[in-house]
Amino acid sequence: MTEDERPFDWRVPTVWGVLLVLSVFAHAYVEQAQTLARGESTTYGRVIAIEVASHIVVAALLPVIYWLHRRWPVTGGQRNLAVHIAALVPFSVVHTLGMAALRFLWFVGVLGEAYSFPITADRLLYEFAKDIFNYGMLSGGVLGLRHLFSRSPEAAAATEVPIPRPERFAVRRRGGSEVMVDVADIDWIEAAGNYAILHVKGDTFEIRSSLAKLEAELDSRRFVRVHKSYVVNIGRVTEVTPWVSGDWRIRLDDGAEVNLSRRYRQRFEALVPVKS
Repeated sequence: MTEDERPFDWRVPTVWGVLLVLSVFAHAYVEQAQTLARGESTTYGRVIAIEVASHIVVAALLPVIYWLHRRWPVTGGQRNLAVHIAALVPFSVVHTLGMAALRFLWFVGVLGEAYSFPITADRLLYEFAKDIFNYGMLSGGVLGLRHLFSRSPEAAAATEVPIPRPERFAVRRRGGSEVMVDVADIDWIEAAGNYAILHVKGDTFEIRSSLAKLEAELDSRRFVRVHKSYVVNIGRVTEVTPWVSGDWRIRLDDGAEVNLSRRYRQRFEALVPVKS
């Protein structure tokens, strides 16, 4: 599946939204502290409004940065890196003019207050110096989130550490003696309080384990929970028939019959489709 064919991942804008909100408050705190240190008066609300204007423009420019990194990935050589360096100038100009316009609109047009943002060479150079850092941070975020969220399920599964599955159990025969039982020989398992009863080739064995814990240790491609009290070996199922109240009845090749409850039917049918 290509990147354009993937469904939209809402985690990406959610993460960016959280990061930008946190950045607004962090920048506002620093800006207010610096303003007060210079002996100037200001309010936290005014500083917040100033930072919100800046971050709105940044949010609007994020799709452009994503497009630049798709079209000219930084790992594609010096030419692509040069494209991103050249993009710093229009990025800074748009960011500076955009936030100036939004601040003027808010303070003058909405609040009716005086506001000045002189567009001079010194101011543009000052904003450009900051935007070099901003572009680098945004690019790092784009690449980091792409690496985090764009991995295919196949690639993620390939990096998972496989869970070791036991091949044999030391179990207690009813009567006291302990024997070794191969997992592959288990026909079905039933819950019995703090124990589980293994049915193996017509014989039964006790193992001190809950059914849920035992189910987690077994291969889910071979053993499946069909009822709160039963786990069956799919390879031992010979017949599935309708039962009462929407349940089904499973017959195993040792002649035993257990219920397949509605709660577990979907999981069972994922391995053994039941045709009505």
